[in-house]
Amino acid sequence: MTSFEELLERAEALVARGGRTVLGIVGAPASGKTTLAWGLANALGNRATVVGMDGFHLAQAELHRLGRTDRKGAPDTFDAHGYVNLLSRIKAGTELVYAPEFRREIEEPIAGAVPVAPEVRLVITEGNYLLLDEEPWSGVRPLLDEAWFLAPDEHDRIERLVTRHRRYGRSLVEARKRALGSDQRNADLIAPSAQRADLVLENMPLVNFAI
Repeated sequence: MTSFEELLERAEALVARGGRTVLGIVGAPASGKTTLAWGLANALGNRATVVGMDGFHLAQAELHRLGRTDRKGAPDTFDAHGYVNLLSRIKAGTELVYAPEFRREIEEPIAGAVPVAPEVRLVITEGNYLLLDEEPWSGVRPLLDEAWFLAPDEHDRIERLVTRHRRYGRSLVEARKRALGSDQRNADLIAPSAQRADLVLENMPLVNFAI
C-alpha cells in the first residue's frame, strides 16, 4: 500500500522539475481527494496550493433555470469550459490567477477566493471529472503533469459520504438517498477514467493521507 510519504516524494519530484507543474487528484465523491490534496499542499508549504474543480459548480439559481437542481454534481452542472480555461492560465504560470472556491456550508461557488501566485511551483487540482474523455472535460488531462486516481474501499467511501451530507443538514434518509443515487451515478461514470491516470491508489484509508 502506498504511504503518504511516498506520495509526498512523488509530489516533491514534480516541484523539482522547475517551472509550474500541475497535479490532478481524481476520484468519486468522498474518496479523499481534498484530504490528500491539502495534506500534500500543507507539507510542501508555499511551494504548492490547491485549486478545486468544485469551484466551477453552477450557481443554484442557474441549476434551477436549467432544470438540473436534482442532478447537482453531474458533469453538465459545472462550467467545464471555464475550468479548462483557468487551468490553462495556471499551467502557464506567468500571472497571478484567482480561482473560485466551493463553499459546502452555502452550497455555492465563490469567485476569486483562491490566489495562485506565479512563484507557486505545484498546483494541485482535485475533482471527479479530470480524466473524462469527453468534451469539454477532455481538455483537462493534457494540462496535468500527473494524474492520480483514488479508489478507496466502497463501503468506507459511502459511509463518509453519508456523514458529510448529514453534517450539512440532511437527514439520514436524505443523505443515503443522495449518496446511493446521484452521487453513485457520478461515481460509476468516472470509474473507467482511472485508466487515464498515472497512478491508481486502491483501498487507501484516509488516515494514510496525513503525516
